[in-house]
Amino acid sequence: MSPMTINGLMKIKARALRHRVWFRTLSRAERAIIDLTIKCVEKIRSCILTRVISKIFDKILKTLKNGFLEIADKVGRETVERLCGIAGRWGNRTASGWKNDLDFIRFLGVNATNT
Repeated sequence: MSPMTINGLMKIKARALRHRVWFRTLSRAERAIIDLTIKCVEKIRSCILTRVISKIFDKILKTLKNGFLEIADKVGRETVERLCGIAGRWGNRTASGWKNDLDFIRFLGVNATNT
């Protein structure tokens, strides 16, 4: 479903509301543009309106992506702390270096978040 239809706009708005991005990220004018477009238009034909809505959606999607990475980093850091402690007790001398490996931290965070 293309986001430039009413159903596409409503899905993206619902996702933004569900993840508490709608009010935190968008200005009153940006929210009004999306709301009025949903109420008044079936399919967007205007190039200018398409460009404006695309910029608003890019802003929403960027915020959603950053929010996910923040959560993955937080969960990953907690997990790597536990793993370093366990590995250290088992005699692994290099385990303390895992705390500085951002890729490993995100890997653990994404895995923990998805389960």
